[in-house]
Amino acid sequence: MDTMTLWHITGWEFAALAFAALLVGFSKTAVSGANTVSLAIFAAVLPARASTGVLLPVLIAGDILAVLTYRRHAHWPTLWRLFPAVAAGVVVGTLFLVWADDAVVRTSIGAILLLMAGVTVWRRRKADADDEPDSVATRSGRIKARSYGVLGGFTTMVANAGGPVMSMYLLSAGFRKLGFLGTSAFFFLIVNVSKVPFSAGLGLIDGRSLLLDAALAVFVVPGAFFGKWAVNRINQRLFEQLVIAATIVGGLQLLLR
Repeated sequence: MDTMTLWHITGWEFAALAFAALLVGFSKTAVSGANTVSLAIFAAVLPARASTGVLLPVLIAGDILAVLTYRRHAHWPTLWRLFPAVAAGVVVGTLFLVWADDAVVRTSIGAILLLMAGVTVWRRRKADADDEPDSVATRSGRIKARSYGVLGGFTTMVANAGGPVMSMYLLSAGFRKLGFLGTSAFFFLIVNVSKVPFSAGLGLIDGRSLLLDAALAVFVVPGAFFGKWAVNRINQRLFEQLVIAATIVGGLQLLLR
């Protein structure tokens, strides 16, 4: 059995998962990419494959709160360019999960996250962000969107770790704070909901695991409210630095486990 229930874990383990769920809410409304820490906690408490199935509905709960908070700030031209490539990445990720073991998955995702963080830091040093994310209209912008889209779909399917990849793309495309959060909110709500049939088909989600999710989703709400409060007090430069730092930490956690 690949799924987990409330009766498989101790009180301390549930407390760790609850903290990770609270962090999911915070990351969805404040510092996208910080939920890589949640990913690491879930993978430490639960078996790696089972953890992806339990975490996915918790992420969807955070996505819904983020959409309700930042729905007016989404940049839809960017989203429409990303979705076809992401769909291809999700399919590749599903096939990858059929045969890859946990060690291969962790190493692959960790390496991708660190690579994306390095590329973004290099690009940010070359040029300041534009006020409007119009780079998707150029040929190089389209190629970049497809590349990041495939990587994002792949990483989100195999380890729910697409957040840092897409964070790096949105930063490199020149998104400001609210546009970043609004665009990523809709992106991940749509992508994560579309992953549910794949995860269920792989045996990672069923009625028993959803009971654990229902208990954990309660903790997403205060995390989201705290994130909404905090984001108004974070300037753009610090916001970008926190996103990149969270990505690097998440990548190192996956590589060093």
